[in-house]
Parts: sequence; C-alpha cells; structure tokens
Amino acid sequence: MKRFVDLSISIESGLPSDPPIMIPKIDYIDHGMGADQMLDFFPGVRKDQLPGGVGWALEFINLTTHSGTHLDAPYHYHPTMDRGKPSMTIDEVPLEWCFSSGVLLDFRRKGDGERITAADVKKELERIRYEIKPLDIVLIWTGADAAWGKPEYLTRGAGMDRESTVFLVEKGVRVVGIDAWSWDRPLPYLAREFKETGNPKVIWEAHFAGIDMGYCHMEKMTNFSAIGRSNGFSVCCFPVKIKRASAGWCRPVAIIED
Repeated sequence: MKRFVDLSISIESGLPSDPPIMIPKIDYIDHGMGADQMLDFFPGVRKDQLPGGVGWALEFINLTTHSGTHLDAPYHYHPTMDRGKPSMTIDEVPLEWCFSSGVLLDFRRKGDGERITAADVKKELERIRYEIKPLDIVLIWTGADAAWGKPEYLTRGAGMDRESTVFLVEKGVRVVGIDAWSWDRPLPYLAREFKETGNPKVIWEAHFAGIDMGYCHMEKMTNFSAIGRSNGFSVCCFPVKIKRASAGWCRPVAIIED
C-alpha cells in the first residue's frame, strides 16, 4: 500500500516567517461576495436564483515565487550555470529531476547557524548505509520547521555550505530540499561572518555553488518526521510553470510503499 506524506507548508497571509517585503497577502472573496460578482457576469439574474443565494469563492494573492514551499531554479542563483551556460529558469527545469528516489539526512543535532559540511554529509550517509545515486532527491532535516509562523523561523536551523552542496551535485543530484527558510545557513549568520572576516565567499555560498554546476533546491519544507525512514521512498516535487521565473511554488510529496 502506498502512503503519501505532504512535505509542504501552506501559503498563509501575514505570517512573520519571511522578511517584511516577502510576506504573502491573501484577499478572500467569500461566497456572498462571489454572488455579487456573478450578478455582473449574468445580467438579470437575482441572488435568490443562485443555489443558497450565494456564488463562487476565490482569492487574490500578492506573493513572491519564493513564498511558501517552493523550488528554486538555477536562475535564482546567477544568470549562468555549468561554467557559462545560461541558467535554467523554473519553466525549463527537466521534469525527470522532480520525481525520483528520496534520501533523508538528519542534521537536527546541529545548532542554529551551523554549517553542514561535506564531511557531515558523508558521515550521515555512512550512518544510514546509503550511497547517493544520480537524480536522488536529497532532503536535509534541520528541525527548523518547528518555528514556522514565528519571527525566529528566519534564524533557525543549520545550513549547507558550498562544499557539501558541491559534493551532492557531483554525485549526480539535481534536486535537494531543506525544512528551513534557506538552503544556506540563515542570512544573519552569513552577514555576521562576513562582517567579522571580510571574506565574500561566505555570502550565499551554497546557492552560488550552482554557478559551476546547475541544481535546484526546495526551501520551507516540513513534516520530514512522518516519512519514517532515511531512504526507500520517492519524492515528487513538480513546480508551477512560471515563464522565465527564478522559482515556482510546489507541493512536494514523499511516496512510501508500506
């Protein structure tokens, strides 16, 4: 029997789990308001002629392509990928990248803002006795999603660095995901390290790894605990097709054969 695990968070209005300029806004048109709209589309109709005196419901949404659970395309990181080729936008990402075997790596022991290094990834793979295959979809479990809906979500969880990202991509991985706001360490930690060291290589290092080798990552995932295993499941994460966009909303699902 197949079991389906929803790995996405809902897009909600007004939650402080994004920087202010990115917080979604949703205007809800309820059935009563929809009935008023239907009078304009069907001249002469009365509300009492509609079922229950009400009409359609719909929503107007103001958000970014990076709101909610989403898949980032290589174009988000840089205009070029694979050492000079034009970066893929979200509508160009191969569909075969988005449905493959899943691997869950547990780094909840790491503190907020800590690096997840290539050595950490190798050690975790040894612990679960798994060898990465091309097109595996690798999920990074930090536990940051427990703070979803709160301002501190933006600073929760460990994050990947350049070397750990390159390690996975060199293995043939093209889609990865994390249950935190960013694939990199939280931005305030990167900013602090840059201020202290003056080294620009710490800025968005895991994202910028895609300049050399194009890959996609999902951010703001959740519910990894419900998967119940480190491998032996599939992940489906097709993004919404937005022309020339840097990302697309998706509803990733783990598919488990129990």
